[in-house]
Parts: sequence; C-alpha cells; structure tokens
Amino acid sequence: MMKTIRKAVFPVAGLGTRFLPATKALPKEMLPVVDRPLIQHVVDEARGAGIEHFIFVTGRNKAVIEDHFDRQFELEVTLKERGKRGDLRSLSQDLPGPGTTSFTRQQLPLGLGHAVWCARELVGNEPFALLLPDVLVKHNPGCLAQMIAATRNLDGRANIIAVEETPLSRIHMYGVVGVGKPKGKAFSITGMVEKPAREAAPSNLTITGRYILQPDIFDVLEKQETGAGGEIQLTDAMIQLSKSQPFYGLKFDGRAYDCGSKIGFLAANIAYALDRDDIAPALLDEINTLLAKR
Repeated sequence: MMKTIRKAVFPVAGLGTRFLPATKALPKEMLPVVDRPLIQHVVDEARGAGIEHFIFVTGRNKAVIEDHFDRQFELEVTLKERGKRGDLRSLSQDLPGPGTTSFTRQQLPLGLGHAVWCARELVGNEPFALLLPDVLVKHNPGCLAQMIAATRNLDGRANIIAVEETPLSRIHMYGVVGVGKPKGKAFSITGMVEKPAREAAPSNLTITGRYILQPDIFDVLEKQETGAGGEIQLTDAMIQLSKSQPFYGLKFDGRAYDCGSKIGFLAANIAYALDRDDIAPALLDEINTLLAKR
C-alpha cells in the first residue's frame, strides 16, 4: 500500500497571458470563481482530501497569493467592529493552519516540469499530490480524494493520474494515455503521448491536472532535457519514470473546468454560482433575459 499522501504542490508561477490585461497585476490564480479565488478552490479540494502541507511554487508578482493565505488583522478588526461574524468565521476557516504552507520560487519560466522540480526539497522523499490551479473539478468528494482512495488498491511505488474523456476533435490539445488492465477503480496506463494527432491518439482519455507522484520524479526532472516550447515537460518525465514504476489512470467522478481558458473560466463561474441558493435564482433570470435578446 502507498504511504499516506500528506503534501501537495501547487505550481502558481505562470504569467497568465491568456487573461491579459486582467492578469497584468493580478495573478491568474487569484481570479475569482464567484467569490473565491481559483487557488482557494483548489486548496479546498486538497484540504478535503486530507492534505497537511501545502507547497506553492511561485514567481515574480505572486506575493498576493502568500498574503491571501495569511491573516489580515486590519480586515479582521473591521469585520468584528461591524458585527460581520459570518464573514470573519469564513475567513478563519479558509486559512491553512500555522506552519502548514511553504513557498518557493521558480525564477525562470522553464515549464511545469521545472516548477515541480523546484519543490523537491520541501516534498522530500515521499509521494505527493500535484494540483494544477487553473483546473477546477466540481464534485463531492473531490478529485484528489477519489485518487487517494484509489491508491489503497495499488502498489506502494505507483503513480496515479486523473483522466477524463475528451472529444476527438480536441484531443490534440492535451496529454493522452493508453488504457491497460483495470485495478479497482483505476487502470494501468500503457503509454502517454503529449498532444497527439487525432489518428495517433491511444484513447480519448486526457490528463486533467491532478497527479499523485513518487519522489523519484525529481531525479528524472533533474536530468530532463527541454521538450515542446523549449520547456521541461512533466509528461516527458512521467514517460521516462514509467519505464521503472507503474502508472495508473483514474477516470474521476465530476466535471473538470479548464479555467486557463476564457470559456472554461466563465463556465466554472456559472456552474459554481448555480450551486448557490443565494445566487442561482437571480442568475438564471439574468441568463434567460440575455438569451431572449440574442
């Protein structure tokens, strides 16, 4: 059985160029989905899965993320004076406990693989979760909790990747896995291909921004040559590691929203808002009004 997954890595050093000019001064991870930043939603998922240590790989102009996960005494005093106990309680509940967050820098934009490698000293020699903050998975229990549950039936040296079905017309935009024998709710991965042509794709199951990886990935990443875009690609390192360790895929319950795209971000806002009793009725009225005018 795999060791308990205690640590999670969040790569938050990206420039967010697809959301300019909104992300010129505000990190894309702080863009709100309804009234919670993207990164808060993803951290909530990790906390719900039992993660104890939250590791953020940051870059320039990302200090606001660190501030978000810290106390703001002036705000707390103001809320208390105004009798806004509910808001004060909500802010307190959102904060990770003292000593449970760590921040490290990725000084150069050398890709996701390099960002993961930057967390090596903080992760240490134990399996860890990796959550991409521009992907939201809407379900209870969350995607990571489902993955951790699946590891109980897997070899202690296994790696596991969350996957979802993707239309073949869009398959060239993602990493795609080959499907092997089932193992509980997971299945063995027979191969991984980054952004294949439609006719060369081994399946219609694509990698979805949630991983549980063995610490051996750091040794691979340290020697990994640059790949597509001149960056160190995580998929390339996983392909290399799969030659010596098993990889499994989990087709999770729920829907993933790619909030790195404008359509995915807007769809996530609508989906999360429609789950709110205080917002949904008025939002539906607005949507219907807009549709009637088209």
